[in-house]
Amino acid sequence: MSDKQPVLELIDLSVGYQTSSGLVNAVNDVNLTVYSEEIVGLVGESGSGKSTMAYAIMRLLKGDALITKGTIRVMGQDVYAMSVKELRQFRWDRMAMVFQSAMSALNPVMTVETQIIDTLLAHRPNMNRNQAIHRANELLDIVRIDRKALQSYPHELSGGMRQRVVIAIAIALNPGFVIMDEPTTALDVVVQRSILDQIREIQRQEKFAVLFISHDFSLVAEMASKVAIMYAGRIVEMTDSQTLTVGQTHHPYTEGLLHAIPHLTADKVVIEGIPGSPPNLVNLPTGCAFHPRCPKVMPICKTARPTQIAIENGVVECHLFTADKEVQHV
Repeated sequence: MSDKQPVLELIDLSVGYQTSSGLVNAVNDVNLTVYSEEIVGLVGESGSGKSTMAYAIMRLLKGDALITKGTIRVMGQDVYAMSVKELRQFRWDRMAMVFQSAMSALNPVMTVETQIIDTLLAHRPNMNRNQAIHRANELLDIVRIDRKALQSYPHELSGGMRQRVVIAIAIALNPGFVIMDEPTTALDVVVQRSILDQIREIQRQEKFAVLFISHDFSLVAEMASKVAIMYAGRIVEMTDSQTLTVGQTHHPYTEGLLHAIPHLTADKVVIEGIPGSPPNLVNLPTGCAFHPRCPKVMPICKTARPTQIAIENGVVECHLFTADKEVQHV
């Protein structure tokens, strides 16, 4: 990766929510780097902190959410050191986001053309309307939608078409970094496959980096070159997607996710769910947050939080890898 520049750097990032029980960290001491033209997956159960992290990167945290620690740099710039005016220009121009629930992300009373053109003209003051219309047509070509859809309102489009329009708006200004938060949620498997193929094709063509967020382990492993596994606000493992197979040595949580994936072509389909439920962030277990659900729990797991250590093809946060020095592969 030495020949590529980092487009996203999260350094000791913690994000908390002010609650009646006090400050609760939904993201806790996260370190993550995404390089140019790279697709990095972020996977974990609901409530693990994935979307909170995405909103923190975009500086879109609302209500009682706040950065309690750490730094976020996108394209080398500290996102939280920018003025409101600088941030407004930076978003969509340098970094963009395909939001979760994209089915309802579009303005229902504006045509597709108006929504794309408004985005373009807001960030390109020297662009005239004809140039914006031309770019809007180009974008629909890129996401494989008939140009006639520019005159349509969102309710006149199918779910897959609306998803493509949201992607088109996200890449309209050629950003270097795009966050995709559950970009195929609520779509049927056929449309989902088509959208994923298009995301890969567009990413290769436009050469932007992607943080691909999902709770679907198999989708993330297929899309990304590297995968970060998140649990209770922490990245417990980062590994090369090619090593994400049953039989490799992984964090016990990662192994649990792998065993929970159905394999339709296998002779025997045995799906093993992870016992228990994700922890309550208000009252996290002591030590490793995963230890109440872990089949390999040791006494130290209940008292001391593991530190992140480097291993072949990535990093892992688990006492098993410090207790057993012979474990070399993730």
